[in-house]
Amino acid sequence: MKASEWGERVTGVAVGIKTAGKEAALTFDACGGPKGSAVDFELLEYLKRERIPATLFLSGRWIAKNMDTARALAEDPLFEIENHGANHRPLSIAGKGAYGIAGTASVIEAAIEVEENAELLKGITGRRPLFFRSGTNHYDEIAVAVAAELGHRVVGYTVNGDGGASFSRKKIAERLLALRGGEIVLFHMNRPGGWTAEGIREAIPRLREKGFRFVRLSERPLVFLPSGL
Repeated sequence: MKASEWGERVTGVAVGIKTAGKEAALTFDACGGPKGSAVDFELLEYLKRERIPATLFLSGRWIAKNMDTARALAEDPLFEIENHGANHRPLSIAGKGAYGIAGTASVIEAAIEVEENAELLKGITGRRPLFFRSGTNHYDEIAVAVAAELGHRVVGYTVNGDGGASFSRKKIAERLLALRGGEIVLFHMNRPGGWTAEGIREAIPRLREKGFRFVRLSERPLVFLPSGL
């Protein structure tokens, strides 16, 4: 068995939502690891205060350092809690990596990366997650099929909102203000030293003035590759 695709946009990965209006899905990754296990409480409090629904992808590594926060987020109906992998690894059947992170090296390892965290999240939320996004959002098409067999819809993004929390406040706001509707926007909630909260806070009032609203992924049908999006 050999995969022929590799990257962020491969067959079977969702890259948008179906909507006829000015709607977008804001998604936030919590990656974990030595430099990625913090919590952007300023960001989360802003989302709560402004009643902005969002989909949060939590990795097992992040949960291990933030179990109390994970449980609190799971109890908030504003958020849906989804699967970011047990160890935040690119999902591969051949060990391909991204950004210096080694990917899973077989079908079995890919399945473990998905399923181990799915079971952890079920224990926290009371339900199996519906959606999966791998660490680094890199896949091959066979690994995507593995996740699908385990009951997950694999979700990428339309717009990279914060560049791993490395973008400036201005750049984050500009990316949000360019939305037209139907986008899945990728942000991070585990790097409070970045400008994610500030950029979102700058853009949201202006988007709402334009008539934009925000939805969780489960509230709209997904647009999958290949789709021409």
